[in-house]
Formats: sequence, C-alpha cells, structure tokens
Amino acid sequence: METFGGIDILVNNASAISLTGTLATPMKRYDLMQSINTRGTFLCSQACLPHLLRASNPHILTISPPLNLNPRWFGPHVAYAISKYGMSLCTLGLAAEFGDQGLAVNSLWPRTTIATAAVETFFPQALSHSRTPEIVADAAHLVLTQVSRSATGQFFIDEDVLRDAGVTDFEPYAVTPRAQVNPDIFLD
Repeated sequence: METFGGIDILVNNASAISLTGTLATPMKRYDLMQSINTRGTFLCSQACLPHLLRASNPHILTISPPLNLNPRWFGPHVAYAISKYGMSLCTLGLAAEFGDQGLAVNSLWPRTTIATAAVETFFPQALSHSRTPEIVADAAHLVLTQVSRSATGQFFIDEDVLRDAGVTDFEPYAVTPRAQVNPDIFLD
C-alpha cells in the first residue's frame, strides 16, 4: 500500500499439487494443499478486500477449475480435487458476497496442460504436449482489463477467453509446434 497506493488486482495463483489416491496421500501433503490452495486463496482475498473495495476497477482472479461434481475428478486424487475446488468455491462465494460492490471475482483454468515447473517436475512426459504459460497470461490480461462490473462469479477457460477476443491460432502457444496438446484435468 505504501509503495503503490492501493491494490487493484489480486491473482490467486499459488498452488500445491499431489495427484495421489487417498491411501497414498500423507496428511502432511493433504494439509499443505489445503493450506496453500484453499486457505491461501481465502486468506489473500480477505487481506486484499478492504483495499480492492476502494479501487475503481477491482478484480480477484483465481487459477482454479470450473465447479464440476463429476466423481471422475475426485476418485483418482480426492485430496487435490478438494483443494482446487475449495479455491473455486472461494470464487463463487466472494462473487456473491461482493459482486454488488463492483468487485469482479472470477476463476481461470487452462484447457490444456501448461508447461509449468510442476508439470516438468511431476509429469515430464506431458511437457512436450503442453502449451506455454503465456496462454494463461494473455487470457488473464483480458479478464483483468475488462470492467469489473461486467463479469463476476465466472469460471473462464483460457482458450475460450482468447477465442472471444478474436484469437483463432493457438499454435504460437504450443511447446512443440503441431503436436497434439493434452487436455487439462477437471474439464469434460
């Protein structure tokens, strides 16, 4: 606040991942995912809210999937799914609570796997069939520069946001040109 004079945007991007089944998930890892993913989203949002509510075009954007209670997303990795959907529930609840005050609270999720450090570390075989982080950044920029009162409580998909803005060629975002990209989890 002292340096910039206010807060206009909060991006809840921090996340811990463990795509393990229930018996293979130590409680320490479960607690870490809940603490970073769900609790971190709530805590950062709560801390920024007083400042965001004074901004002229305030946004909270959380990198979390659209809510989908299909059991197939929970069965293989219930602990991770709970933590990511907890982030999405924060979007839904905060949008309902503060939307009438002009605060946009939305989520953004990639259509494909993204070439992040987590993918490189835990799923190196998926890296060459992923898109670069720039696709999410470009979509986030479009969401965060719209008038906050125009959309809140939405669960955006990066590719859809860009298509709506007129982008038709997604090849520049491919890690490997012309390679088939992997769909991300949580999307049907």
